[in-house]
Amino acid sequence: MDMNCDTLQAQLAMLLRDQPRGVTADLTDFAVAYWDGDQVAGVYLRDNGHLDEAFELDGTGFQHWHDEIAAWLANPCYTARPELLERRKERPPFEARV
Repeated sequence: MDMNCDTLQAQLAMLLRDQPRGVTADLTDFAVAYWDGDQVAGVYLRDNGHLDEAFELDGTGFQHWHDEIAAWLANPCYTARPELLERRKERPPFEARV
């Protein structure tokens, strides 16, 4: 299945929007994606599986992660991460971040 980045981004966003808050798409064993209320966002995982540094899943990010996202779409795997909910509580709402 050969998909362009726009298609991957749209499919991943559609699937993540339907998930409860705090659920991630486990793209690899070291990177996950989640719906931040406005767009798909990425986060690296530390060795012990805890959330680490965020990364952009914009057009360039989707090009970089194309193969991983395409593989994930073929066999989606999600994880509920309470840590993500806590992290998001610390951030202001999207409108305030503008």
